Amino acid sequence: MADLLSRPGNRRARLREMLDAGEPVLAPGAYDALSARLVEQAGFDVVYMTGFGTTAGLLGRPDVGLLGGAEMAAHAARLTDAVDLPVIADADTGYGNPMNVIRTIRDYERAGVAALHLEDQVAPKRCGHLAGKQVVPAGEMAAKIRAAVDARTDPDLLIIARTDAAAVDGLDAALDRARRFADAGADLLFVEAPTSEADIEKVAEALRGHRLVFNWAEGGRTPPLSRDRLAELGFALVLFPVGTLLAATAGMVELLARLRADGTPAALLDRLGGLDAFAGLVGIGEIRELEERYRAERA
Repeated sequence: MADLLSRPGNRRARLREMLDAGEPVLAPGAYDALSARLVEQAGFDVVYMTGFGTTAGLLGRPDVGLLGGAEMAAHAARLTDAVDLPVIADADTGYGNPMNVIRTIRDYERAGVAALHLEDQVAPKRCGHLAGKQVVPAGEMAAKIRAAVDARTDPDLLIIARTDAAAVDGLDAALDRARRFADAGADLLFVEAPTSEADIEKVAEALRGHRLVFNWAEGGRTPPLSRDRLAELGFALVLFPVGTLLAATAGMVELLARLRADGTPAALLDRLGGLDAFAGLVGIGEIRELEERYRAERA
């Protein structure tokens, strides 16, 4: 768990080493700093900043392109401050043309992320598992990937190229785009929302030799595969984008329903824990140690 004086090592280099180790890297989603800390405390090695969850958490709205690049980069900085883990962040479409992508890369790099993904949707974009997507021409997206690669100042920052073309133009078109994005310099390839295990296998076979991302979107359009099966297929990174958000939402709905029905949440207190336990979870012990260390001397 990160503390206020921590100086984490090179998280970008650590992520590259994990991805090269030959086993899928599991990246649970976090929609705020608290959920990122919980991912770290659960023992995971990587945290994923979900755009879907960020939009829901900050705005209480669906993921349809309502947040801008500066808001997303600022949110990424809050997550990287909260944990010592490498943070992989959703950067949507890069928020414009290649000039905007250059700024996005530099903002996210300053925010401390270890990796980010850019997608080929038309702006305003929408969640990759929602209907109604459109994609930009492949050449336009390839230019944005080239701009992203050129804009990074740390060569360890990973650029992930995501294509949403499978739902628009078919899987073969998506695979062609992925290859083109690899030629443009992308470090990992992310074919979003295949809808059958056969399609997932086709992605893995067609793009063998590249580091691949699998989006294990909880309740989404892609069938759930086991970690062992994903390892067999050669996926390097597995995202679990919204499980923490869905679990937290279900818990809050239950609590509020009980409060509404009973007038108090007393029936759930044994499951909620207490304020002291929660304060410990978010680092009150660390704060007390720092208060003691820097206690003002009496004159």
